[in-house]
Amino acid sequence: MFRSNTCGELRLSNAGQTVTLAGWVQTIRKFGSITFIDLRDRYGITQLLFSESLNEQLEATPLGREFVLQVTGTVSERTNKNNQIPTGDIEILVNSFKILNKSATPPFTIQDDTDGGDDLRMKYRYLDLRRNPLRKNLELRYAVGRSARNYLHEQQFMDIETPFLIKSTPEGARDFVVPSRMNAGQFYALPQSPQTFKQLLMVSGYDRYYQVVKCFRDEDLRADRQPEFTQIDCEMAFVEQEDILQMFEGLIKRIFKDVKQIDYTETVARMSWEDAMWLYGNDKPDIRFDMKLCNLKKPGTVFLQKEDHSALVNGVDFKVFDEAETVLAVVAPGCSEYSRKQTDELTEWVKRPQIGMKGLVWIKYNTDGTLKSSVDKFYNEDRLRAIADASQAKPGDLILILAGQEERTRKAISELRLHLADSLGMRKPDEFKLLWVLDFPLFEYAEEELEGKGTIGRWVARHHPFTAPKPDHISIMIENDPVIRDRDNYLAHPYSGIKANAYDLVLNGNEIGGGSIRIYQRELQEKMFAALGMDAHEQQEKFGFLLGAFEYGAPPHGGIAFGFDRLCAILGGSESIRDFIAFPKNNSGRDVMLDAPGEIDEKQLKELFIQSTADRP
Repeated sequence: MFRSNTCGELRLSNAGQTVTLAGWVQTIRKFGSITFIDLRDRYGITQLLFSESLNEQLEATPLGREFVLQVTGTVSERTNKNNQIPTGDIEILVNSFKILNKSATPPFTIQDDTDGGDDLRMKYRYLDLRRNPLRKNLELRYAVGRSARNYLHEQQFMDIETPFLIKSTPEGARDFVVPSRMNAGQFYALPQSPQTFKQLLMVSGYDRYYQVVKCFRDEDLRADRQPEFTQIDCEMAFVEQEDILQMFEGLIKRIFKDVKQIDYTETVARMSWEDAMWLYGNDKPDIRFDMKLCNLKKPGTVFLQKEDHSALVNGVDFKVFDEAETVLAVVAPGCSEYSRKQTDELTEWVKRPQIGMKGLVWIKYNTDGTLKSSVDKFYNEDRLRAIADASQAKPGDLILILAGQEERTRKAISELRLHLADSLGMRKPDEFKLLWVLDFPLFEYAEEELEGKGTIGRWVARHHPFTAPKPDHISIMIENDPVIRDRDNYLAHPYSGIKANAYDLVLNGNEIGGGSIRIYQRELQEKMFAALGMDAHEQQEKFGFLLGAFEYGAPPHGGIAFGFDRLCAILGGSESIRDFIAFPKNNSGRDVMLDAPGEIDEKQLKELFIQSTADRP
């Protein structure tokens, strides 16, 4: 055998035992006639002591970092104990050793605080994975997956595989396509999700399905996005929305308990999509801290029933506010003593291209009750006090105001809120807050350019085309024509008020799961497709299999999918999912270790009926 024990399991209770270890050389330290070596494997590090009698052999066959080494020796108590590692009370008095394999000098130091940059470590990912931080990340990923599987098994879900080579269907992102050699000129698509398959499984009678599954989307990348990613994909039949919420609150709470030893006993908060957008500026608010927004000028879009403070900011000839579509304020608690330099830094922060604002207005609500602002020229103290009252500011607070086009301004102030919370230490990585966001709009209005037809307005699905309306909104959808005849007043169209029977689960300001109750009647599904601009022929061509299945006793059903990589990253305290994927792609979608994607030879191209780039005009 190569080893009797791992490098992480021996303790003082093993003193006197003869053991055999195998692993990688982490460090070598020579002290006169003796040598200390730290031997590492997946389980930990054990110190080896090579006495004077073995030094000559070591000099004849010198060791280097990352050599694969096997040693046999006796477990002994250390004189200089190391309380930083579990094996720090013992060492191995080596009797014999064998080099199992030599190593070239690694391109970066394999230790927790490595000297290797991202690109270098991605190229040598198999070496990067030897480091403790990456090992711990993959262990956490395995623990999350194991916990989820155990819970779902206990709840009578079946793990059922679905195909990877499927037909291209519109689901919101670009498909990765795969040419078919046996069907000239035709292509498979890699699934963006198993959406239609899991619905078909409900029709088939498998009323509780799950899969930890790879999904593929050809879209621009960022820290929390990869071209291939993993979902915990789930579907249930004979359920309503409340059944889904209860079942999958249970799943996340179980993961918290198994993986983080957190007993999440509090009720998971619920919030409508409209309230999330009105109070936080986005549909995935971080509720670990307060700092709700104040809408000082009500926009003319979806927030039809909300309070209007427009009179507070209009009418003093301040064009920045007068001409803005919306004016939004956020209160930074206890920050009224910010210096001019600090407020200037915040102004420059919102001007960054990623945020996209032209400037920022501030009002200091001083501890003595007086108010001072960057717009004192336009607003007297009574006006400033009214704005402060509307914002629910208190003496000692700093009010920050952004104005402009609605969508951009909401996004900007939402980011500013998070930026302030980070600087004030309000977003603690070891604190976790769950939130259900409900009652999304079923449709969004979109404009697109069509050749020869100019710009037209149309409906697009906010979630996906298989999401059902709220039960009391189904009749609105069935009884009304989806065509938008006046794009300037599309909010007057009945479809603009239809709510989706959909839900997102948010953790610390990140959407970790989303789903919906599905459409299961053919008539309603055809109406949904028609609203999205598909005629009967296109519906049959793209989704005829699903429409046909709905004619054979499809049960009511719904489900949810969790972003597995993202959930692991949040639990691991990281903003990037790449650290929790064994072999990720870089920000350009490349695997720099494999140098993929890459070209294929002319023979393969011809077999696939694909024209060579050299032959193209």
